[in-house]
Amino acid sequence: MPLQLDWVTEIRVNRSAVERRADTLRARRSFKKDWQAAWLLRAITLIDLTTLSGDDTQGRVRRLSAKARRPVRTELLEAMGADQLPIKVAAVCVYHAFVETAVDALQGSGIPVAAVSTGFPAGLSPFEQRIAEIRASVAAGAEEIDVVISRSHVLTENWEALYQEVRTMRQACGDVHIKTILATGELGTLRNVARASLVCMMAGADFIKTSTGKESVNATLPVGLVMARAIRDYRERTGQFVGLKAAGGIRTAREALDWLALVKDELGDRWLRSDLFRFGASALLLDIERQLEHFVTGRYSAAHRHPSA
Repeated sequence: MPLQLDWVTEIRVNRSAVERRADTLRARRSFKKDWQAAWLLRAITLIDLTTLSGDDTQGRVRRLSAKARRPVRTELLEAMGADQLPIKVAAVCVYHAFVETAVDALQGSGIPVAAVSTGFPAGLSPFEQRIAEIRASVAAGAEEIDVVISRSHVLTENWEALYQEVRTMRQACGDVHIKTILATGELGTLRNVARASLVCMMAGADFIKTSTGKESVNATLPVGLVMARAIRDYRERTGQFVGLKAAGGIRTAREALDWLALVKDELGDRWLRSDLFRFGASALLLDIERQLEHFVTGRYSAAHRHPSA
């Protein structure tokens, strides 16, 4: 849709009210026993299983892809009566250099490959180079592209520049999904988070994403609340559905449940599906599987029972 600056500039955010609301999430909604296990299984299906390290190798990506296909041990699923459910992660997220490896490793699984792009994580490489990287990842088989916005456009309130940047990235993605990473820990204020969210949605983002995972502050519940309400407002005004991806620092099952509660309360059940909500995580799956083992057996196993990539 066209950029509507009056809508962007009228946004206000009451930080203290947002923080109070975020603090109530645990108290207002708790998950016990069977319900907790069911919610954790749902959380697994929302994970973009991620490896974005400087020492990534083809072997690591293949091991990660194997885990993506079978994220929970079969005996645990059988004990829960969930062995016939399609429990697999939402996507595997890698650097461009490993897109072809992941596509090959996931062939026939129905799990898409997401590629981080546009000079991830800083987003400061030349613009034409960033656009070329998007096109190269799409050509290599990526079905989702996680792009990094220029934080400077937000910090200087140059909304037209941000809109044109994301719109051009949207066009370069073609038919594949685009997730715009706001890097919220570097945007200064919650008002900036809300405004950047709105501009990215106007420019065609399929998802707005909290963080690269490389900032000092990543996904927090107050930020998630602001982004969820921006999505809700956009839906009410335009009729369009936009997804939310929480990424960076979400490592425990408890944190995942808090995010699911936030999404359910603020956006509704429709957003509790992988086409509209994701976790960007690597360590999260490890803790969820440990919690599911405790649910089944009453005890936690050693960490080596849950090998990571």
